[in-house]
Amino acid sequence: MLEHGGNLRTAAQRFGQHDWLDLSTGINPHWYPAPAIAANAWHRLPEPSVQLAQAAASFYGAPLMLPVAGTQAAIQALPRLRAPSRVTVSAPSYAEHAHHWQQHGHTLRQVAYADLEQALVHSDVMVICNPNNPTGAVVPPETLLRWAQQLAARGGWLVVDEAFGDTSPQHSVAAHSQQPGLIVLRSIGKFFGLAGIRLGFVAAAPELLQALADLLGPWTVSGPAQQIALDALRDSAWQEQTRQKLQRSGARLQQLLAQYGISSHGTPLFQWWPEPQAEAFWQHMAERGIWVRLFTHAGRGIRLGLPPDEIGWQRLTQALTLWTNKDSV
Repeated sequence: MLEHGGNLRTAAQRFGQHDWLDLSTGINPHWYPAPAIAANAWHRLPEPSVQLAQAAASFYGAPLMLPVAGTQAAIQALPRLRAPSRVTVSAPSYAEHAHHWQQHGHTLRQVAYADLEQALVHSDVMVICNPNNPTGAVVPPETLLRWAQQLAARGGWLVVDEAFGDTSPQHSVAAHSQQPGLIVLRSIGKFFGLAGIRLGFVAAAPELLQALADLLGPWTVSGPAQQIALDALRDSAWQEQTRQKLQRSGARLQQLLAQYGISSHGTPLFQWWPEPQAEAFWQHMAERGIWVRLFTHAGRGIRLGLPPDEIGWQRLTQALTLWTNKDSV
């Protein structure tokens, strides 16, 4: 399996048992307060919830949505719904996309964001994270829709992974997802901080969603996950308060890094920068019990998520101070 953030067991095995400050994911550290679970949610087979699909469509602004066991389930399944194709995946981006398209007989190219326009003519499928994970780069919606139309005209797909899109809904193309060839992925895990319930959604034309549902099979999302997500998607007051809080925290993180000469960019949930001493920075932080996300391949750099509290902010500040002053000691 590919390496991902949140792997604190790996951190402890390599660097010992710290009181770990986990900044290795872009997951909201202040998760939605899950309600008490109805007893029958543990007992009944989890039939697909019409109410959940409708709540998701309303929250994400999409005509139709299919609940799946995390967007990872869709990422693994979509390559199996096409004959061998020429697939372009934006780079750097979430590594699971390229990994699974390559595993299922497709011809894969990873292309920098600046070169995607030129790659379009040579692609049957294009996969883009928007905003991008890990860099936070954004492709304007009008550009994505134009690319989707060009791909669909020759039977192609544009897959837009909007897992980190909940803090910037103005960039979403979910509202247009019934047009042929456009597939949009959304996640409960990041903005709502509920990665543990393994729930995501796919927006696309009805025929494609039916094919995906048939491939994934029955009972893909647990009953408790459906109940928790339904409350979260309907809680507009919590959503608005959380967006404001994350905007402030994201700006604070970017400003903190800038104080130490780090020019970063990202989303309200994380910051990223190309770090010339990426491995050394990662090790420096780990030795102080702070787990950050190291990228060593396409887009070499560091990604930091948000500290959960003021103690976490202080620990990060102290570690950055030591990193900045390391050559003068």
